[in-house]
Amino acid sequence: MSARHLTAVAGGSLLLLALAACSPTPSDDAEAGGLVGTGAGADCVIDAEVPIAAAFSLTGGAAQYGAGQKNALEMAVDDLNEVGGVTYALTVEDDATDPQQAIQVFDGFIGDGASIIIGPTLSNTAKQTDPVAQEAGVPVLGVSNTAAGITEIGDYIFRDSLTEDAVIPQTVAAAVDKFGLEKVVVMYSNDDAFTESGYQAFAAALEDEGIEVIETLTFSKTDTDFRALLDKAKQSSPDALVVSALVEAAVPLVTQAREIGIDAPIVGGNGFNSPALIEGAGEAAEGVIVGAAWNSASDNEQNVAFIEAYTERFDGAPDQFAAQSYAGMQIIDHAVRANCSGEREDIKAGLGDITDVPTVLGDVSINENRDAEHEALVQVVEGGKFAILD
Repeated sequence: MSARHLTAVAGGSLLLLALAACSPTPSDDAEAGGLVGTGAGADCVIDAEVPIAAAFSLTGGAAQYGAGQKNALEMAVDDLNEVGGVTYALTVEDDATDPQQAIQVFDGFIGDGASIIIGPTLSNTAKQTDPVAQEAGVPVLGVSNTAAGITEIGDYIFRDSLTEDAVIPQTVAAAVDKFGLEKVVVMYSNDDAFTESGYQAFAAALEDEGIEVIETLTFSKTDTDFRALLDKAKQSSPDALVVSALVEAAVPLVTQAREIGIDAPIVGGNGFNSPALIEGAGEAAEGVIVGAAWNSASDNEQNVAFIEAYTERFDGAPDQFAAQSYAGMQIIDHAVRANCSGEREDIKAGLGDITDVPTVLGDVSINENRDAEHEALVQVVEGGKFAILD
């Protein structure tokens, strides 16, 4: 399926939904060629290009995620620009997986007049950058920020990424049901907001399920040798390892766990949800359980088209982070067309009214807390692929 066909699926149906749901009247005194247009939904016409900015981790520890986010966002903008009526001008900058670098990037976007900022890739970076945008009155859409407290930064901060609190309880419940877990060892990176939030969600979910935590072992997100920690975990004879880590740590951790003879199930947080885990850990990844906001096996028509077009364009399959990035642009397009305006305040208002918008993630709503709501999934690695856990 071509990218043009994807536009018809992902863009067209979305625009028809916007047309049916919204009937605003744009400002009569809008300057010709400005960011306030005429019409609404599929009939919205804005003369000027709407400036969209994105900060992703293209280098540094989270580059594995940021590359796919950038690819998917560029594809989404190209697809939506083919629809007509509204044209987006996209700028993507590297946040370098570094909050200080990301703050400079956000400052640049704000000064250059971006209508909305997408990103950054990691939650701990977002906790530093989002207050900058909030102070400036620039809306932000996080497409991979799942830690607690992100949208509490302010009323300009939104996300389409399900929180760890929304996904992990389902993951733990499914693992307990599947394996009859009674006691586990928990491991997590304690120097990253994303993985710390994942740990907190795991701890609460395990307590709710009545599961004993024998050991809680911490490490740095840059660690690559986990043998000493894993030896300690093995001595406890747990029913499972429960791990919150970025994929760069997840790959060696999973590999080394199997190498030293730990054959208990491994339950991972959202950082495990990447083809890079399977590519890097190979056979050792088999049986790993991961909660997810997206699954490549979904038969959602938009999702099927997205995967085919992305794989053809970039010679590789997308991951959840790419899908959330693509969906983010679909949601922004809906918000822009709802009020037929690329002005910051109008986009903010549009994002506040996102209800059952069809995307590659499924139908997405944004609740009163500016957090995404849609169906979550529990996956298991089988035969070198993510499959739905039965």
